[in-house]
Amino acid sequence: MKNKYIFGSFIIVVFLGIMIYLFTQSNIQYQDDFTQVMNTTKTVKATGSWVKEKSYHHDKENNTFTFYMVDGNGNEMKVAYNGSIPNNFETASSVVVTGKYVNGYFHAKDILTKCPSKYEDEQVRTSTL
Repeated sequence: MKNKYIFGSFIIVVFLGIMIYLFTQSNIQYQDDFTQVMNTTKTVKATGSWVKEKSYHHDKENNTFTFYMVDGNGNEMKVAYNGSIPNNFETASSVVVTGKYVNGYFHAKDILTKCPSKYEDEQVRTSTL
C-alpha cells in the first residue's frame, strides 16, 4: 500500500515539473529591437527583415543556414539555423526567428517567413482613391 502512495506522488511531481517547464517555455516575448535581443539570455521571437545585400549561406554538409536580419531601427544581427532554407524565404516581407543570442549571433530554433500579401497593393490603391 505504501508503494502505491510513493508511485502516485512521483507521478504527480513529474507531471507538475513538466507543466512548469512547458509554461516557462511558452512565455516567449516578441522583440523588434535587436539591441534588446542581444542583451537578454531568454528565448525570444525576433522580428525583422532579411538583409538581401548580404545574401545568405546554406551549408549542406552541416545542414546550417545563416543570414543577416535588420530591425526597424537599422540594427543588424547574424542568424544561424540548423536546418534548410525555409520556403518562400527569398520573397518574404518579414522574418520571425525564435531562439537566443549567444556568442555574437542569434541561434534560431525556428524561422517563420511572412510573404507579401496579394491584397496589400489593392489596399494601398483603394486608400489613395
